[in-house]
Amino acid sequence: MPISISKRHLLLLLLFLQLTKSNSANPNPSDKLTHIRFYFHDIIRGRNRTAVRVTKPAVASPAAFGMITVMDDPLTEGPDPKSRLVGRAQGFYAAADQNELSLLMAMNLAFTAGEYNGSVLSVLGRNQPFYPVREMPVIGGSGAFRFARGYAEARTHSFSRDVAVVEYNVYLMHI
Repeated sequence: MPISISKRHLLLLLLFLQLTKSNSANPNPSDKLTHIRFYFHDIIRGRNRTAVRVTKPAVASPAAFGMITVMDDPLTEGPDPKSRLVGRAQGFYAAADQNELSLLMAMNLAFTAGEYNGSVLSVLGRNQPFYPVREMPVIGGSGAFRFARGYAEARTHSFSRDVAVVEYNVYLMHI
């Protein structure tokens, strides 16, 4: 049985499809694509620690399941801790896997210098620190990063008993 559709209904259907086609997964032509690279310094021991464990693991395991650490880590232009400070990573990470070390990262990347001074990115995602590259979603932002969406790639630059230095490459779409 053939379906009869008027020109008016066809036009309304096409208009509806065009309007619903645009969503957050499709970038708006006026959005900016930004790449930011910096180094995160997580200092867990010593006089100048920037991360403090607030709970111990629930059970003794290599996964440290249940451990929660609060951080206020410096973000710098280069891997040297004396390189230019560009911001702070403020938030927490929690060991959320019972079988392997896997962290729930919830942090604000608060920029305090340079082009993005006063702007903030929010990151919430899974970080498996023993993997060579980890990807976490950027779920929002403020200031220069209003309506930000994107992802952060983390690569461990160096790791010792006291300090982890992690290179971050963040890719964003924002207004």
